Amino acid sequence: MIPEGTRYHLPPEAAARLDLQERWRALFASWGYDPVELPVLEVYDPEHPLAARAFKMVDKSGRVLALRAEFTTAVIRMVASEGLGEELHRFQYAGRLWLRDSEIGPGRLREFAQMGVEAVGASGPRLDAELLELAWEALKTADLPDARLEVGLPALVADLLAATELAAGPRSSLHAAIERKNIPELAELLADYGVRGGLRRAVLALPDLYGGIEVLAAARRLELGPAARDDLDWLEEVLALLPPGLEVLLDLGMARAYDYYSGIHFRAYTPDFGLPLLGGGRYDGAGTRYAAGFALGLERILEARGVPRELAAPQVLALDPGTARRLRATGVRVELAWTDDLEELRDYARRRGIARISGPEGEVSP
Repeated sequence: MIPEGTRYHLPPEAAARLDLQERWRALFASWGYDPVELPVLEVYDPEHPLAARAFKMVDKSGRVLALRAEFTTAVIRMVASEGLGEELHRFQYAGRLWLRDSEIGPGRLREFAQMGVEAVGASGPRLDAELLELAWEALKTADLPDARLEVGLPALVADLLAATELAAGPRSSLHAAIERKNIPELAELLADYGVRGGLRRAVLALPDLYGGIEVLAAARRLELGPAARDDLDWLEEVLALLPPGLEVLLDLGMARAYDYYSGIHFRAYTPDFGLPLLGGGRYDGAGTRYAAGFALGLERILEARGVPRELAAPQVLALDPGTARRLRATGVRVELAWTDDLEELRDYARRRGIARISGPEGEVSP
């Protein structure tokens, strides 16, 4: 018995996990992202965005600790504690995360793995476009060429809500209704809060601003303030820098649950898997001056892609250590016999799909 929300990874899946992480690691390195390792144990922070869902414990000194629940804040802490935020650094990371409560189902676990990248110490549309392109390349590396990136602009939502001059509570309610794309609820809240005119129309339009590049033109027809127009200018510049073939979907009503996103936010989906495969964006000012990145969900991506049911069998079953060493030196995958009973070894080789049995005197009939 193992805890709910955890699982074993048997050889076919474990091998697929390792292979995919190695391919991502090489891809990120080729783009200049250097590896970092982050502590699994963190000092518990009640202001952490996932504090209510974290596994907590108390050490012998009485200090409350928590298991790492997400990577963005862990990277921000590293940057702040090591004084790395004054110039551009590109980092990649990989590891496990833990949540005390999580919805159980496909792709939803209490112990799960992510791999991702962060660019800290600089900001601008070029870096945002770089991250979108790298996310696209990571999905292709995972053999998911049909995955689509959805790009939102939480900064636009935040700036429109700030223009209402409402208190934090009402703004939070509007934010939640926009994220749920619940237009009747949003209209009722705007009426209750006394938001009228062009600003009401602009906020009410956000959930429907979904689609291709034409969404930008629709947004610009709304009555927007200077900050909101600057947000759209930024996004338009990012999109202009994307390579041919990378077509994103725009969701300008993507309000996002975390408050630290200060610019774009993006995630990826495949047509037949309903959970996001990756997520990221820009979070300037969230503990460090400039930062942006994304994280890939390993379990979700393998669930969406599929995992081989079995691994390829070794090519040879060697009868003695010398034969095994000689064949391995030539690049052959070899298992070593554990017994002298040739009939038992033949039966094992047939069941495992091992085509050859070899010893010091040559091949043995399987």
